[in-house]
Formats: sequence, C-alpha cells, structure tokens
Amino acid sequence: MNNPTLNENELERYARHLILPEVGGAGQQKLKAARALIIGVGGLGSPVALYLAAAGVGTIGIIDDDVVSLSNLQRQIAHDTSSIGDLKTESGANSIKRINPSVNVNIHNSRLGDSNAESLIGAYDIVADGSDNFETRYLTARTCEKLRVPLVTAAVGRFDGSITTLKPYSVNSEGEQNPRYIDIFPNQPPADLLPSCAEAGILGALTGVIGSMQALEVIKEIVGTGESLVGRLVLYDALATRFEQIKYRRKK
Repeated sequence: MNNPTLNENELERYARHLILPEVGGAGQQKLKAARALIIGVGGLGSPVALYLAAAGVGTIGIIDDDVVSLSNLQRQIAHDTSSIGDLKTESGANSIKRINPSVNVNIHNSRLGDSNAESLIGAYDIVADGSDNFETRYLTARTCEKLRVPLVTAAVGRFDGSITTLKPYSVNSEGEQNPRYIDIFPNQPPADLLPSCAEAGILGALTGVIGSMQALEVIKEIVGTGESLVGRLVLYDALATRFEQIKYRRKK
C-alpha cells in the first residue's frame, strides 16, 4: 500500500484539489493510497490513464496486448507518432510518468481472459473498463462482482457513448441489491454483431469526452464524494450535444 502522507511537492501539485471541501487533504490521501486498473490503453483508456495520473492516484495498472499504430493516434492520446510500433502499455506508462513521476505504474502486457482476470483485478481497488469488445466487458463485470471491486465501465461508437458504475455486491440507500451488468445488457451479443472502429469509424474527440467522464467517476468513487453512477446509465450523443440518463434496477 502506498504511503498516503503528502510531501511538500505533492501539496503544491494537488493544491487545486486540496482547496475543494469535497476532496481536501483526506481525499487526496485516498487517491494516493488507491490502486486503479485500466483495461485497454486505447481511446477510452488513454484519457482515463492521464487524468488519474494527474489526479495523483498512487498506483495505476494498465493492461493491453496491442501495439501502437498510426490509425490509433486520431483518438488514443496517451500515444504519439514516436511510439508507433511500441506496446501500448509501454507507451501509456511513459505518458503517465511524464505527467506525474510519483505514480507507480504496473504494466500487464496481456489480454484479460479467464485465466488471469481474478489475479489481475483482485490486486486493485477499482477498475475502469475501456475495452472494445463485449467478451471482455462481460468477463470484467463478472469478475469485479465476484471480487467485490467497483467497476466504472464505458463504451463508444461513431458519435455516441455510454458510462455507468457497477457495485452489485452492495445495497442502495433503500436496502436493495445494486444492479449488475447483465441487468442492463442481459445477453452477450455475438462477436460480429457490431462493427469495429476500423469498420464504422469513430469521432476521435468523443473518446476524450467519455474517457474523461470515466476518470472522474473513478476519482469520485475513490474519494467518496458526489453521487455515484450506480444504477444510472448515462448516454451521450455527440452530434446533438445531448446527455440522457436511464435508471436501471436489479432484476429478480
């Protein structure tokens, strides 16, 4: 566990957090002590990683098995032209360290699967899922539920995005069990149902909007401030610049 005591340099670095009553010194110490896992260092995972590093999350784990390609750079802002051909985890770690050298970065050069999901997720306090396929999303949600790890999950497509927070192992203010991922999406779609970014295209800045929201929700969960997105699915239409919210409950 990271030493949560803030040194003189950190007091200056996080000064704008420290003057917020909703964060303050206690909240910043929670961020420094926290361990967050980011699944995928792509369009969503890039802004999540950069903002969590800037916020002072003490340990950031990044898992990805891909390398940086030129077509990634239109949206995956943790990488640049000089990192083409490099592992995304290595490139992402370098970006994190440039922003905040005091952050500990754990690199996992692999794909999340049945054989490693529990060991990886179990080593962290919270997970941000920025993966681009349903198989990984369902696996992550099941594993986080089993291990009682909060999950902030998001998805994007062409001009729209969605985000919610999952804590199905706990109850809400009414004493009801919180909903699961399968309460929003009951059945895992076939792998070829939705086109990939390469096939359908995607507006690059959209991933920045949703990824930044994802980082914000992770920070809120760590600090324990604000209203959680548990039981609320937020939808964003970039072409109309419109947010909508769907409330959902656990199904019997």
